[in-house]
Amino acid sequence: MADEWSRFAEYVYADEKLGVSLDISRMSFPDGFFADMAEPISQALAAMAELEGGAVANPDEGRQVGHYWLRAPELAPDEAVRAEIEAALAAVRKLAGQVHAGEIAPAGGGRFTRLLLIGIGGSALGPQFLADALSTPEPPLRVFFLDNTDPDGMARVFAEIGADLAQTLAVVTSKSGGTKETRNGMLEAQAAYEGAGLDFARHAVAITGAGSELDRHAEAGGWLQRLPMWDWVGGRTSVFSAVGLLPAALLGFDIDGLLEGARAMDAATRERDPRRNPAALLALMWRHAGNGRGDKDMVVLPYKDRLGLFARYLQQLVMESLGKELDLQGRRVNQGIVVYGNKGSTDQHAYVQQLREGANNFFVTFIEVLEDGGSGLEVEPGVTSGDYLSGFLQGTRRALADNGRESLTITLDRVDARSVGMLIALFERAVGLYARLVGVNAYHQPGVEGGKKAAQRVIEIQGRVVEALRTAPGALAAADIARMAGAPEETETVYRVLRHLAANPRRGVTREAGAGPAEDRFVAG
Repeated sequence: MADEWSRFAEYVYADEKLGVSLDISRMSFPDGFFADMAEPISQALAAMAELEGGAVANPDEGRQVGHYWLRAPELAPDEAVRAEIEAALAAVRKLAGQVHAGEIAPAGGGRFTRLLLIGIGGSALGPQFLADALSTPEPPLRVFFLDNTDPDGMARVFAEIGADLAQTLAVVTSKSGGTKETRNGMLEAQAAYEGAGLDFARHAVAITGAGSELDRHAEAGGWLQRLPMWDWVGGRTSVFSAVGLLPAALLGFDIDGLLEGARAMDAATRERDPRRNPAALLALMWRHAGNGRGDKDMVVLPYKDRLGLFARYLQQLVMESLGKELDLQGRRVNQGIVVYGNKGSTDQHAYVQQLREGANNFFVTFIEVLEDGGSGLEVEPGVTSGDYLSGFLQGTRRALADNGRESLTITLDRVDARSVGMLIALFERAVGLYARLVGVNAYHQPGVEGGKKAAQRVIEIQGRVVEALRTAPGALAAADIARMAGAPEETETVYRVLRHLAANPRRGVTREAGAGPAEDRFVAG
């Protein structure tokens, strides 16, 4: 135990002023690890400083990365960018204040009491995490999300809102303005409002890039307001822009605390000594655990209900940033770190059995919160529910260590706007540093565009399939319809399109089931 205590004392980072600590003592990095990594992490820190100073991050796009400027506009590379950030923040504050005061109100009178956020990816995950982490018993508005292009899911949301749609403010978020999932959600929302006899434009706000398809649509339609997204802010790092701050302000959260926490963590993680820099320590531990190749998954276990969505938020931040086929020199490396997680102590009844005794292909990131909150009820003499929660965290951490499973532990004093801002900024900066350590660009995502293009290809094939069915002489197999549609090489795709159409009677396609996919027949009408 003495050796364990000595290692903890040596390898715990703690900043009392920030109210955060990071314990890496349960990571089994070898002696000399920090000496070996001194030059690579120094280069990574220098590269991040260059990005903050305005260096181009994506040479093929000529694009900077400026999400760090969102919480410290004075660091922006020119006065025009600084002014834009400050103006957007002022617009967020003004709009939220006008909504709360009833100065911006539903067309039919009264006040807005509901908030409908329409977006996907970073435009939804950040606001969802904030809404859950900072929720209050009686918020100024009750929040709902359309974050998928699932018709049934959207119908469920509108059913839950019900007659309160008349008092619902809709915020549509898409940087490009052309994201199909968000566009579909907007069109479904518009139809729902119109079906209720409401003017959607009198209830709608857009957050988008200047001149985008959504920006033009909102301007032409006379929406309540349009707020900016900038090319130099990626969706997964947009939570400190209007994307996250407007919902947070509308829900009554402390956006000053969010920004101050992120700004304070940014300052702490500019430290050039990696032993005194929590983001550098995280990045180095990821490098150690996965041998610089992402060989091990990151399991995120926050022991606090308010942080239950953090692992989901991190999945995009980490995996979209680091999951790259090519490195900075164009070599195939297939980098990335898989992220999954569940809140403690729920996880102890889910997959800790495998973590302790199954494949040793992971490392755990525990997130501990010291302040319990709640009623303080003693469930046993001298013991509260919070004591049990802390005990389960320590017990799980011990059980894993005893069986040779690595973990690190982040400890926060409490969950509030400031600490949430710090936590997000910590991982944003760790991701950027780790990317440089393994030689990939954390700030572009060509694979995402590939998926979008493939999806659009399916929609195009569907149009040809429908046209082919109209002229078909009778019930035909998928292979025959694929040939008629000019897509014989896409027969499987054609079959899946046909099966989907046939499952929805209003689409006018009937399936005659055979012994298998090749024997199934489809006919229009």
